[in-house]
Amino acid sequence: MHLTDLSLVHFRNYDTQSIQLSEHVNVFCGENGQGKTNALEAIGLLAIGKSHRTAKDKDLIRWDEEQATVDGIVEALHGPRRLRLELGSSGRKAYVNRVQQTKMTDFVGHFQVVLFAPEDLQLVKGGPKERRRFIDVELGQTQPLYLHHLTNYTRTLAQRNKLLKSGGIADDAYLSSFDEQLSMYGAHVILRRLRFLTQLQPVAHQVYVDISEGREDFNFRYTSTIPRVGLDMTVDEIAEQFMRGLADRRQMDMRMGYTTVGPHRDDIQLFLNGQDVQSFASQGQQRTIALSLRLAEIDFIYREIGEYPVLLLDDVLSELDDKRQRNLVLSMSRKVQTIITTTSLFHLEDELTSDARLFQVASGIIT
Repeated sequence: MHLTDLSLVHFRNYDTQSIQLSEHVNVFCGENGQGKTNALEAIGLLAIGKSHRTAKDKDLIRWDEEQATVDGIVEALHGPRRLRLELGSSGRKAYVNRVQQTKMTDFVGHFQVVLFAPEDLQLVKGGPKERRRFIDVELGQTQPLYLHHLTNYTRTLAQRNKLLKSGGIADDAYLSSFDEQLSMYGAHVILRRLRFLTQLQPVAHQVYVDISEGREDFNFRYTSTIPRVGLDMTVDEIAEQFMRGLADRRQMDMRMGYTTVGPHRDDIQLFLNGQDVQSFASQGQQRTIALSLRLAEIDFIYREIGEYPVLLLDDVLSELDDKRQRNLVLSMSRKVQTIITTTSLFHLEDELTSDARLFQVASGIIT
């Protein structure tokens, strides 16, 4: 899979811009604040339907305009796909091969990317929300049923929390009806997360070994607020265990005004040489862990859909030492289309293949 064409209209600091990309390595070079990351953000938007930088569409629209458009043509295993997003004050419109999609969940999944950005250090040193988002974005791109269950879980959770916050004594029967729905949707979410991380674990471990040349041992595990859930359980068994957890925490939930147990509060614990990375690992090690998780996604996506995603590297090469830069660029550019942003070609030029395409970015113009 690779992106052949990208067109932007009134997106961020771009007026009107169209480019054609190499199916191998593409480098966007320019000073900070010129629009390199905006271009990668637009590509990610076509894949996951969300920006990795903002939750507000108005932030994506050029300051003096009412609407922005992002267009892309993707060459995939089963033929080309044209993807288009229109962003405006009246909402979004999403199109696949010129056919408007009724829901954004129908748009997501036609194009897969793996994005590694400076913000990804929060995967390691940030809170559980960042690590849950990592799982949700990945599974949302490859498993439509996961997105279905997660969307329903989130909606049911909001309804249950609204009832808990009502201030009065919640009706037990009414609350129990939410518990049943929540536990079933949540059980599907948890089981798919467990399966995903089990598949990701050996790949992420090996990527870390390759990048660090075997200097440290990296692994992780999923930690749930629901006790004693595991990969050997069925959806019904996890749902039953979830129901028990909700029942045990009901009085606490009513006091707190929100649901204190469930996959919306779960986490991934990360370990380096058996120690928690947040209290033990250096910033360089933390960045390599985040990078290993991202690169492991590439093989996971390949196993899921039968083709490689596009790799987006947003100004991260300067954060890695020279040897790690070379290992990263050489190994990935041979397997997947890679799009890199950088302020300098120093330490990068010699590693690029003859198929690489270089773009200069200045004041919202790409040449």
